[in-house]
Amino acid sequence: MESFSIAALSQLSFFPIHPHRRTRARPFRPWKQRTSQPTRFHCQKMYVPGFGEASPEAKAAKHLHDFFTYIAVQIVTAQLQSYNPEAYEELMEFMGRHSLNDGDKFCANLMRESPRHKSLAMRILEVRSAYCKNDFEWDNLKRLSHKVVNDSNTRLMRDYVLETSHMEGEK
Repeated sequence: MESFSIAALSQLSFFPIHPHRRTRARPFRPWKQRTSQPTRFHCQKMYVPGFGEASPEAKAAKHLHDFFTYIAVQIVTAQLQSYNPEAYEELMEFMGRHSLNDGDKFCANLMRESPRHKSLAMRILEVRSAYCKNDFEWDNLKRLSHKVVNDSNTRLMRDYVLETSHMEGEK
């Protein structure tokens, strides 16, 4: 006859036993798991404080979004100037009354101005999207950004060295 050994359910453990760790009793809260401890990622990126919920890239994306609206407005006004002077004048008058600093707000206000303005706003949205997807040179942006930062750093350091070495030479 075969013998079976049956362990009591209370003796079975579903969790591994770690004898060298100290354990603290924590209440089980599935909605709040380990949020009191900051999560640290091991990566080679810099931590940038002061941006709250958004990353520097998210802030730059918002600025680019508004810039794309500005570019789209410039493209649409140039097109209107040549083939629809009346719509061009209406858009220019609207631009005189509304800021282009917030692209979405500008387009929302333009849509609500009149049915004619709504069609202009729709055209601006189409051009903004097409420019961002097809015409904006992202690689060129990265290259130019690196160049501007490096040239600026070099110029500032050179100016400082010239300024301080000139002052020390006079003493």
